[in-house]
Amino acid sequence: MVALRIFGDPLDPDEITQRLGIEPTGWARKGDTRRTASGRDVVAWSGSWRLDAGIPGDLNTQIGALLTRLPSDPSLWRELSHRYQCDVFCGLFLREGNEGTELQPQILSMLGERGLPLGLDIYGLAD
Repeated sequence: MVALRIFGDPLDPDEITQRLGIEPTGWARKGDTRRTASGRDVVAWSGSWRLDAGIPGDLNTQIGALLTRLPSDPSLWRELSHRYQCDVFCGLFLREGNEGTELQPQILSMLGERGLPLGLDIYGLAD
């Protein structure tokens, strides 16, 4: 799973959608309530805007597909990162112990040009 995430208390999801020119996969304003699959109500602790890569594949494929759908203007990303917490988040599921992966230079450049940190949640095999 790979997603662009933007968080901030004053975040207006409509503004982010307009600025990036793409509809989010998920969003919330601070204080919004949503019901989980188990029927529990959860209140958004902050405003959020999320866009999932939405395709299967390795990290390079997913991150590349996600970032090519978004503007590359560095000034836009500097402004968003100044106002909000932005990152590209990846859930990485490994099949074997001591397994690894690598990001290609062009993917690292795309992240760097936008000033986006890469967050990884890494899951390994459980015994």
